[in-house]
Amino acid sequence: MGPVSLSPTLRSTVTRLRERARTSRDDLYAVLDAGLVCHLGLVRDGAPVVLPTGYGRIGDTVYVHGSTGAGYLRIADGAPVCLTVTHLDGIVYARSVFHHSMNYRSAVVHGTARAVTDPTERLDALRAIVEQLSPGSWEHARQPTTRELAATAVFGIDLTEASVKVRTGPPGDDDGDIEEGGRWAGVLPVRTVFGPPTPCPKLPRKTPTPEHVHVRTLVVEP
Repeated sequence: MGPVSLSPTLRSTVTRLRERARTSRDDLYAVLDAGLVCHLGLVRDGAPVVLPTGYGRIGDTVYVHGSTGAGYLRIADGAPVCLTVTHLDGIVYARSVFHHSMNYRSAVVHGTARAVTDPTERLDALRAIVEQLSPGSWEHARQPTTRELAATAVFGIDLTEASVKVRTGPPGDDDGDIEEGGRWAGVLPVRTVFGPPTPCPKLPRKTPTPEHVHVRTLVVEP
């Protein structure tokens, strides 16, 4: 079987620069799985609010979490939301300022936030969120207590309605600007790089850095 296609609605259909749209759900998963932070948009007191937050994906659901005391979480259950993830891969320098651009991968998800109450799903969701940001930590660190779980709200957002756009390659200059010459054009790549781990000052001296932390300093994100 080939990759499963996205099923765009009117609002999730790419209308500008349609050649950058991706239609495979595998492309959607790839953009989401490579990210560390999403932006969650919703309407609060009649005004739009966009919040940066961690997230995790299991199958066709993206999960976010936060304190039960957070104002936006008290209105999220059943509310329409928009979740986005963007990766900046390069700055595109063109011969004209009009054609300057960015190489990027982006996903936009429309859906309804659903409060997750099933204990098993809640734990699975929290594990996905932790592992998205810090792979290997769920097994290494202490598990959440009953009190901590009670203070944490978890929401799921279905991935049925989503779009993906990707730009790669050199600038798209006009023929006249290319023929005129005299100006540099190209791409300045952008990469996410992890630096050396900084131990907590309260750790006993010579406590070794665990492998799941150390290994990330050896990897350059695409």
